[in-house]
Amino acid sequence: MLELNVNGTAYRIDVEPEMPLLWVLRDHLSLHGTKYGCGISACGACTVHVDGGAMRSCTLPASAAVGKKIVTIEGLSKDGMHRIQQAWIDHEVPQCGYCQTGMIMSAAALLAQHPQPSDADIGAAMTNLCRCGTYARVRRAIHALAAPAAPTGRKS
Repeated sequence: MLELNVNGTAYRIDVEPEMPLLWVLRDHLSLHGTKYGCGISACGACTVHVDGGAMRSCTLPASAAVGKKIVTIEGLSKDGMHRIQQAWIDHEVPQCGYCQTGMIMSAAALLAQHPQPSDADIGAAMTNLCRCGTYARVRRAIHALAAPAAPTGRKS
């Protein structure tokens, strides 16, 4: 029996400890927003947050997430429309949409760590694959979300 905290709810799940977290989320908790893409942590469709960091859930054993806070796309916002999801709509990021939940989760982790990310920060954090090639739109949406620079307190 594994005890997992997913989207703020505690679950006791009877699964093998080495079962990938992705399959626990999808098959045992019916959280289908997290997608299966490659199964080798390369594409990022399965990205979730584990203790605030973006993690690929297709190769992460469920037992490695015990005692940590897991957030899926379903838990990113209470009303299902996080500001990143709105930016994705505003900047027409998705085409086929399959990779977008993983992209959004990666962007959320990036912006939590770097509220004003540089292009280099975005390139380093956004390693998700998009077969439609919407990378330029992703970058524009992330820059649009970047917090404005804090005032210096000096008047010109």
